[in-house]
Amino acid sequence: MTSALASLDLWIDKHFDDETRFLQALVQVPTDTPPGNNAPHAERTAELLAGMGLQAEAHAVPADEVAAQGMQSITNLIVRHRFGPGGPTIALNAHGDVVPPGEGWTHGPYSGEIVDDGQGGRLYGRASAVSKSDFASYTFALRALAALPEGQRPTQGAVELHFTYDEEFGGELGPGWLLRQGLTKPDLLIAAGFSYQVVTAHNGCLQMEATLHGLASHAAYPETGVDALRAANRLLSALYEHSDTTLRQRTSAVTGIRHPYLNVGRIEGGSNTNVVPGKVVLKLDRRMIPEEDATEVEAELRTLIEQTVAGSHGVRLELKRLLLARALQSLPGHERLAQALQRQAERVFGEAIPTSGTPLYTDVRLYGEHGVPAVIYGAGPRTVLESNAKRADEHLQLRDLRRATQVVAAALHELLG
Repeated sequence: MTSALASLDLWIDKHFDDETRFLQALVQVPTDTPPGNNAPHAERTAELLAGMGLQAEAHAVPADEVAAQGMQSITNLIVRHRFGPGGPTIALNAHGDVVPPGEGWTHGPYSGEIVDDGQGGRLYGRASAVSKSDFASYTFALRALAALPEGQRPTQGAVELHFTYDEEFGGELGPGWLLRQGLTKPDLLIAAGFSYQVVTAHNGCLQMEATLHGLASHAAYPETGVDALRAANRLLSALYEHSDTTLRQRTSAVTGIRHPYLNVGRIEGGSNTNVVPGKVVLKLDRRMIPEEDATEVEAELRTLIEQTVAGSHGVRLELKRLLLARALQSLPGHERLAQALQRQAERVFGEAIPTSGTPLYTDVRLYGEHGVPAVIYGAGPRTVLESNAKRADEHLQLRDLRRATQVVAAALHELLG
């Protein structure tokens, strides 16, 4: 008699061309964020899901909340499938919003073009790896599970698909909004990631904007002005010193995460070459390891900035928080998810798949903040750089899509008993 896991693998193999076409269709609808006009992609996704017999609930975020976040439209989707009474509800979350494609593509960023590489093919396009690929892997894992014959199909528990559209801006209007509205309350969560590791923790992120107000004046009479750029230079030196010394001494015990770090990602200031700069704006990104407390980190950084700028006579500081994304912590119960995925991944890939942390931050943390044990696992390569994620010619190895779908389907079968 064919085992349930063999039946799942066979179903996914048989329908893999359909899964590939589904991913192509998702890549071909742009979701560049900014500008963040993502409702059309949700509509197209819901249409494609309906064609496969899956009914998607469409939950539109109010326009004023979307505009306040700097985007144009967000509609989040939930698909619910119950196998029987009792048992856990396991959510699968992937985000459809992506960074704009940028320059340098040799394959169209919205083409979904497949190139034969002698290893099963590569599918090109923005979000082919991160993370429209997991719209496909999660959808077809659920379909495979539901297609099992009686006697092999789970008889308890439920699976939910959460397809959301606010990860690039922090997730508060994606998973955060669904959770706050009480539209979902899963027991466990698997979220979009790569196939060669199960991620159980990730860094947090604090982003701040520091505006230094001086007094503009003619460069021929610099003593009549207050140079905001000189103050900014002093602040930059203090920030880099803090990053290179203090932060490097704080190491994480989580494999895959090293230490906190700080980046000044954007500087704006001055009006002309013959004018003493009267205003400079710095935008900062401070990554937090899971062991750090976000409130303490923000207080430390504010104190450093305020004390440094206070040493520049005549300069006024305006400081505001842009983003606070707490780290993903490992919650009790996440071991069940990690171990099921590891067992099935080793079966499918033929190699041990480790658990690790990642220095990235994601909207998975929002599930954790609501007490939902979560891990990150899905279709993709070994590293972000390998797939060109968020760079030109982002792509996905189709064999990784197939294998990740098999792993997720089998892990769900195990978790649902």
